[in-house]
Amino acid sequence: MQVWKEYQEKNKERFLNEMLELLRIPSVSAKSEHKGDMQHCAEAVKKSLLDAGCDKAEVMKTEGHPVVYGEKIIDPSKPTVLVYGHYDVQPVEPLELWTNPPFEPTIVDGKVFARGSADDKGQFFMHVKALETLVKTNTM
Repeated sequence: MQVWKEYQEKNKERFLNEMLELLRIPSVSAKSEHKGDMQHCAEAVKKSLLDAGCDKAEVMKTEGHPVVYGEKIIDPSKPTVLVYGHYDVQPVEPLELWTNPPFEPTIVDGKVFARGSADDKGQFFMHVKALETLVKTNTM
């Protein structure tokens, strides 16, 4: 088995739990009452990037919600790969359409249901964990 695959298998439960924690943050950008949640989520994303092996990560203030930037430079002479994702989510109303609370992730048949699990926290978190796997296994 490839070393990166072994790392993924060994850490998949941790990866899942870390994603579930991120999904629990109600980072609803369209509602001013979630401004603090947006900051909290940005800080959590920054931490996940640093833990994954980024050389630097920062939360950058804007006129709106903060932007999180991270980088890992392997060889400055090589092309740059840019990965974009967003950590904010859409409002959850109407709540009566939810089977479970939107910020309490539920796993059904191996699928994660929560606000942001498919757009976009789940997707960008996959990229963070791919970076971690490559860095920690020295397979970049």
